[in-house]
Amino acid sequence: MDVLADAHDVLGELGVHFEACANEAGAAAMLGASINYPLRGAVTWKSVVGTNVASDALSNLSSDGVKGWALIVIGDDYGEGASIIQERSHSFAMKSQIWLLDPRPNLPCIVNMVEQAFELSEASSTPVMLELRIRACHVHGSFECKDNRKPKFSKLNPIAKPAFDVGRIPLPPANYAQEKHKIEVRLPAAQKFIRERQLNEFFPGELHDIGIVLQGGMYNTLMRALQQFGLADAYGAAKIPLYVLNVTYPLLTDEVARFCSGKRAVLVVEEGQPAHLEEAINSILRRADINAPHVIGKDILPMAGEYTAEVVLGGVGRFLQLMLPDGVDQQDVARVLDGVVQAKQRAAELLGERVPLRPPGFCVGCPERPVFSALKLVDKEVGGIHISSDIGCHTFSTLPPFNLGNTVLGFGLSLAAAAGVAPNMGQRVVTVMGDGGFWHNGLSTGVANAIFRNDDSVLIIMENGYTSATGTQNIPSTPGLTARQGRSISIEGTLRGMGVEWLERVDNYAVSNVAEVLRRAMTTPQAGLKVIIADGECMLERQRRLRPLNAALLAGGERVVRTRFGVDAEVCTGDRSCIRLSGCPSLTLKEHPDPLRNEPVTTVNNGCVGCGLCGEVAQAAALCPSFYRTETIQNPTWLDRWMHGLRQWTIAKLAGADREHARVG
Repeated sequence: MDVLADAHDVLGELGVHFEACANEAGAAAMLGASINYPLRGAVTWKSVVGTNVASDALSNLSSDGVKGWALIVIGDDYGEGASIIQERSHSFAMKSQIWLLDPRPNLPCIVNMVEQAFELSEASSTPVMLELRIRACHVHGSFECKDNRKPKFSKLNPIAKPAFDVGRIPLPPANYAQEKHKIEVRLPAAQKFIRERQLNEFFPGELHDIGIVLQGGMYNTLMRALQQFGLADAYGAAKIPLYVLNVTYPLLTDEVARFCSGKRAVLVVEEGQPAHLEEAINSILRRADINAPHVIGKDILPMAGEYTAEVVLGGVGRFLQLMLPDGVDQQDVARVLDGVVQAKQRAAELLGERVPLRPPGFCVGCPERPVFSALKLVDKEVGGIHISSDIGCHTFSTLPPFNLGNTVLGFGLSLAAAAGVAPNMGQRVVTVMGDGGFWHNGLSTGVANAIFRNDDSVLIIMENGYTSATGTQNIPSTPGLTARQGRSISIEGTLRGMGVEWLERVDNYAVSNVAEVLRRAMTTPQAGLKVIIADGECMLERQRRLRPLNAALLAGGERVVRTRFGVDAEVCTGDRSCIRLSGCPSLTLKEHPDPLRNEPVTTVNNGCVGCGLCGEVAQAAALCPSFYRTETIQNPTWLDRWMHGLRQWTIAKLAGADREHARVG
């Protein structure tokens, strides 16, 4: 999306309209342009959560079918442990009968599949999903570009008059006819296209009595496993026949039957659950009365979790041991599998103890961290606040050192989730939502309902001006939008217009002020929704924005000031409360410079961005005066130099007075 946004002007020259939508439902609805007109459309989002949001529009789109090309590019990081629930896109594709492509992680193959996906959509009048796994997104290489194919209609060649066909509207009896057309016409057309274009790939091998059927996205991982057993080389030549499903839905009965015929056993490498491919292959073989191959999959490969190289290696090894194929040295198989176990045991012995997990956390200078510092202070005062969290950076507040947050249900759904528990709590519930989540879903599903029901709860909106967790994309409230980017909309104005009466804006980094506003929100006798807009730009994004500006100032001889914070080791007591209440990654420990003191002290490393939270937290919690602030001045003025000289002279005089006092004493 970021690349497309940056290429806006180039796309405009080609007649391509690009739009960053507030949510996936809005993006999917734009594909409706292809229902009545031969327009080419493509959308992209993160699966599975994005697909869930877009499901209403996609279901209708797949029912109507398309005249143009409709492509849904989904970024899939199943098992990666990033930020999504562990579900598969395959189930949704089957449910709505949207064709699903899972290209082999090879750059020319991926590029070719993009083109084929568009043409498959046109040939079968059906939207197509292109699944890009995280491993596929990590490949590199080169590919040959093709000339652009001008569309029949575009911004440069607009449609003269609208078309109307009541049969394209999913209402009875048209919806029944649409389903019949989907099964009897569109599905066979898709299967014919997949077969003729040979979108799935067959790789021969000398071990003819066994075979492996795999999702295209699992190809590189499988080849690495086979390489360890001496059954493949580094260039992709395997000794075991492979059937690579670049199209995982729909399957081709004749291709499955042809590959499996004459084999004693077939291994299905299918990441995730349910076992859609394995069950479908078994069904195809039984219906074709092909009983010879023993289909093995989830009985030796795990049902859940990511299929890492180690997991696939173990599964392939067990398959080889179970089936005992000719031409495979079982001792070599056992040696490879034992080697993995021994390597892990050796690593455990060398480490001595289990390596601690590296949980996700807030970045240095994150504007959300001080809000949670304030919330933690207030939580201790009022006693046990139920906090409804949201998708975004603020989800990390559920982890140490804050441990704040009771539920996470979806992007922008935190306030709606709070409505279920709020009436049953002894005090007001606090909801946390980002400005991205607010525009994505929170405004309609949460705020509108809360005002309508006159819910007596507290909503904290983290306003940093971007959808930050996915790369700082612009949102309706992003400040300083250009005419090309869109019109900036005030969150505060929107809330006032909807009827929110209790609303306050606070500076995130002023921890004491944030805590005071939270106290008032929790204790005010005024009923209804109370909203706190926590205003603070991401410090890392701020640095990216200011870096070229500061470079230009330095080049012109202008004054530039960089702020840093530190800890006076002589004053620090080493109680580490500052770390527990701020959680800043730039705060760490070091040995005390005094050899007579064994307790380590807090220190600020070079990652500090000068947000000042550490000092703010220390002051708000009445901890200690060990934090100090420094300013590095480049291109200083005469006043800066004079003040520096004055300070040095004063310090020298005070130090001399102290030495004289010590001698007298």
